[in-house]
Amino acid sequence: MDTAAAPATGPDVTWDRPGGAQWALRTVLGPRPDAGRDPAADRVLRAFGLVIGLVGTIAGLFELPEIIVQYRLVPWIWAVVTVPVAFGLLPVLAVVSLVAEARVIRPVAGAAALGYLTAMFLVMAYFPQIEAAPGPVWVYRLLVIGVLAAALAWPPLLAGGYLVVAAALPGTARYFSLDGISLPQVLDSFARDAVLCLLFLWCVAYARRAGVRVDRETVRSSELAAAVAGAAARERERARFAALIHDAVLSTLLDASRAAGPSPVLRAQAQRALDQLDETRIAEAQPEVLDADSVAGFLRSAVHEVSRDVEFTARRGAGGATVRVPLHAAGTLAAALAEATRNSLRHAAVPGRAVRRSVAVTVGAGGLQVVVRDDGAGFDPRAVPADRLGLSVSILGRMRQLSGGAGFVESEPGKGTTVTLMWGGPGEGGGV
Repeated sequence: MDTAAAPATGPDVTWDRPGGAQWALRTVLGPRPDAGRDPAADRVLRAFGLVIGLVGTIAGLFELPEIIVQYRLVPWIWAVVTVPVAFGLLPVLAVVSLVAEARVIRPVAGAAALGYLTAMFLVMAYFPQIEAAPGPVWVYRLLVIGVLAAALAWPPLLAGGYLVVAAALPGTARYFSLDGISLPQVLDSFARDAVLCLLFLWCVAYARRAGVRVDRETVRSSELAAAVAGAAARERERARFAALIHDAVLSTLLDASRAAGPSPVLRAQAQRALDQLDETRIAEAQPEVLDADSVAGFLRSAVHEVSRDVEFTARRGAGGATVRVPLHAAGTLAAALAEATRNSLRHAAVPGRAVRRSVAVTVGAGGLQVVVRDDGAGFDPRAVPADRLGLSVSILGRMRQLSGGAGFVESEPGKGTTVTLMWGGPGEGGGV
């Protein structure tokens, strides 16, 4: 198994990842240096999760005195069970929205929504005694909290089904538990609650959809920027070479055809033309370069050509805006990255469960770091046969041949695989 040791991490790249304690502290106290680099859909998810969690927790605390009054005729153990079921996961949702990965927020929000709906059913066991107390029943008055959590956790259609069930419970409980409640009154109660909750549901669903659209357009813009940058560089080079041929080479040949004999002026002109051709050859050996946004779009395109189901994130470390990556280095990284992604799709599958695959690109003033990670079957790198070229040649071999490049693989059976690719060119600080 061929591996290359990872270069030391340079001091000018910030490695605090979303979800870490440092990230959470910066989120609370002020904007991060790379604010706006997280996907827009994740930022929307975090914002709503934090707001819903905090508002629901505060509302539950304010309702406690009235809850105590409404449960005065009900066994105390019933309140001890119902209230935590309704509100217990809301502070957890707020904390998770601050410090955990975005993919954790939706399951927690779904559990909070189901918990609130469960509390609405539990109240029905002693509904006449609770209804007899002053004021509306607490859990039915705050049902918008459960609907908001459902809107954050699930697709709009499923969240809409939750809304219908939750809005129907107050009137249904009164109709079957109390005397003198007519069907029109039940329908009126349902309509008022449903319309109010539908407004909040629409706001959350629209914001989440807008975040997804922003991410999709960002990907398209990055891919287009990379393509335009490469095309513009090639066009500039062609124009410069055409001007050189016309102004220097052709004019020298024309003068030589007209000269009657040796001429010092013609000799000097020919020497200048040759020097310019040499400069062009040297310039061609120094390839086109991509900036931070273009190289991120370039690598994203390489991943999505293999599979659009692979999660791709890109961020800048300190000084990442100034990085310049030669096109040939970006191409080598993209080829190794695509092969690592293909290997994961071929070999990481686990029967009976979905395998999560992700690619994280960090651009710093010292260069690039690309991490391809999956939580699939894994393998023992020492047991890979020498004739298996995908890993040793197509990935690690490519990186060893790239000036300033390095790569290594970490894997264990049953524990997934992580492939790390790094590049730091001579002009970029010598390493990431």
